[in-house]
Amino acid sequence: MLSLSLSASVHLDTFSRGRGGGGSRKHTLDIYDETSLSQGDSLIDGIPETLAKLRSMGKKMFFVTNNSTKSRKGYKGKFDSLGLDIPAEEIFSSSFAAAAYLEQTKFNESGKKVYVIGEVGIGEELDLIGADWFGGPGDKGKEPDMGKGGRLEHDADVGAVIVGFDREINYYKIQYAQLCINENPGCEFIATNCDAVTHLTDAQEWAGNGSMVGAIKGCTGREPTVVGKPGPLMIDYLADKLELDKSRICMVGDRLDTDVLFGTDNGLRTLLVLSGVTTEEKLLGPENSIAPDYYSDTINDFFMEVPANVEQ
Repeated sequence: MLSLSLSASVHLDTFSRGRGGGGSRKHTLDIYDETSLSQGDSLIDGIPETLAKLRSMGKKMFFVTNNSTKSRKGYKGKFDSLGLDIPAEEIFSSSFAAAAYLEQTKFNESGKKVYVIGEVGIGEELDLIGADWFGGPGDKGKEPDMGKGGRLEHDADVGAVIVGFDREINYYKIQYAQLCINENPGCEFIATNCDAVTHLTDAQEWAGNGSMVGAIKGCTGREPTVVGKPGPLMIDYLADKLELDKSRICMVGDRLDTDVLFGTDNGLRTLLVLSGVTTEEKLLGPENSIAPDYYSDTINDFFMEVPANVEQ
């Protein structure tokens, strides 16, 4: 799920206001969440034209995703295959965020190793910072010895376990991760995100990385450091590195508990799109306590010819 940041102004008056209200003013926009653009491998109609219009207005764009299965390079390839011309330097994945966190905390200076539950994206980003890591796809199909006297030996030099979305999750990986976290003094538990569900296809929702993280939380009793949304790491990195003014950023995405919360927790304006996991009924229902400043059907509504009715 990806993002985009725009540096010219767009009026948000055409969007319906969420229960949080919010005055109308011009904003620089950051559009986060891949589901704002696509569902699985299917591009939402009209997105290429909308992005082209935004670029023609002189807007900067940054795409931020909680999906760790690909690296920034991998996402560039995905966008190319969808016919979207998005430069690699505008893409920030949670796999990159995990590597950036280790770099910021000078993990490599510890001489420790990283054990990975996840797919190729995390490993590719760790390679770029020179981290000593193992696991990930390399532990696909492994089974621990659970016969009489059986045990799984683990590396005492592991100083961090990163848990990202993994379609090849197995008991070996869970056991190895819990041994490192429970038995290696000071071992960090890092999660790329805790999303409950994800969009692997456009036919239905699928169990997200929250299910993998939950397994490790359950057997260690530890809370992870979450480097993806709604945590502050990615927006702080972008704001600092690119000198962005947070008050001029509007977070756009389809999830209340990650995208909108990412915005409200980090001082951004928020716009929820109904093209993903959140329905208008859920947004406005009495059980929801997370309110965006605005909401719309898709980001194509940036260029609606007829303003929508404003709802307070």
